[in-house]
Amino acid sequence: MNFIHALQDHGNPNSLAMRFRRARSAKVRQLIETIHAERGACRILDLGGEPGYWSLFDRGFLEAKGVSILLVNPTPQVVDDPMFETLTADACELPQIESGRFDLVHSNSVIEHVGDWRRCEAFAAEVRRLAPRYYIQTPYFYFPIEPHFSEPFFHWRSEQARARLLLRKGRGWFSRKAQDLGEAMRVVQHARLLDKTQFKFLFPDADHVDERVITLTKSLIAIRG
Repeated sequence: MNFIHALQDHGNPNSLAMRFRRARSAKVRQLIETIHAERGACRILDLGGEPGYWSLFDRGFLEAKGVSILLVNPTPQVVDDPMFETLTADACELPQIESGRFDLVHSNSVIEHVGDWRRCEAFAAEVRRLAPRYYIQTPYFYFPIEPHFSEPFFHWRSEQARARLLLRKGRGWFSRKAQDLGEAMRVVQHARLLDKTQFKFLFPDADHVDERVITLTKSLIAIRG
């Protein structure tokens, strides 16, 4: 594991990535407290989420605020915890869920993985439709270190150049060399980082917050509270 990858290790509670996650969780906690004060409970739709993420929050706090969470993912999840339900579905198209059913839509580092711009728009439209409040976070395109491949300036190269690099060796969370060009291109296109103008266009009714490392914006956060 290289130095940058170690900083991003979500399995290490002392890594830089986990320290940022804990700082972000304060914003989500505030939304939960506001919703609980209004409704006496908090129904959360977590698009692309996993139970492990919610260990950032004290279990007693979540239970006291009446939190229930529906996890939506494109592949099945098995979760043995009464706080969570799961739904295997495409987060860009959720006709089975009626508008405003949830109190809060949450998504952490997911929108950059949904596909092309058309699907980003569809994802954002579903976020805005399904709850009066939302919290969406995504890595920032102009931060110099690409978070998925753990390499400086990697995402600023062309898709073709990135694919060629993956044919030579693995990088970041894709730890092995790509088998062929087809796989390399699929991996490259699986992460499409957004800039501020794009993110604000997708979530025009939100307050936008920059998550910073010293003076550089690392991640973008949109909150409709």
